[in-house]
Amino acid sequence: MKSDKLFPIEGFKNTVLLKPLIEKSEVSNVLAGEYSYYSNSNNPENFLSENVLYNFGLSNTYLRIGKFCAFAHGVKFLMADANHATSGVSTFPFAVFGGKWAEALPLSDYPFKEYDDIVIGNDVWLAYDVTVMPGVTIGHGAIIGAKSVVASDIPPYSIAVGSPAKVIKQRYNGEDQAMLLDLCWWDWSIDKIELAIPLLVKGQVSDLVAFAQEHNLVSTPN
Repeated sequence: MKSDKLFPIEGFKNTVLLKPLIEKSEVSNVLAGEYSYYSNSNNPENFLSENVLYNFGLSNTYLRIGKFCAFAHGVKFLMADANHATSGVSTFPFAVFGGKWAEALPLSDYPFKEYDDIVIGNDVWLAYDVTVMPGVTIGHGAIIGAKSVVASDIPPYSIAVGSPAKVIKQRYNGEDQAMLLDLCWWDWSIDKIELAIPLLVKGQVSDLVAFAQEHNLVSTPN
């Protein structure tokens, strides 16, 4: 499959690849790797307006999405511009309404909390209606359960659910996780990934390591 094909599933308009969708837009602070997709039963082409919320550019933060991510219907990312200043007596955003209110204290002088980028690793699955809050990092290979609210970082290869989302299970033990993170299979050439699909879907970590060694994709231990 070509990574620049907007609708990757023949005959269906309910799934889009995010990288070509973003590249044809004027949005500059949302980035996505190859083959990451969003599915929506209505119109997935509205991802940047309906699923990346409060993206006004005031906070100078990014949404960074890795490769081979799967985002289900209703997944939402709340950018840092959603937040109000909270260090004073009132949280009301007077300056947003302009006029004398903005003259009294310009929006640029508001004591907003500073946030890091939202970072979604490679091979991450966000299930139905997941919400990701500002500044959160979700590690490679993580799975977030339906309707979860991710308010803090999620480690690689974890399964997290709830509001706020909590890790309930590790997909692999520490040794296997380390090997997977070392392999970085998502960075292989697409022809090698296509050869490895049966192992990626049904194989064990050791099988994938053996494949990588056979194809000179990782250093063979001494």
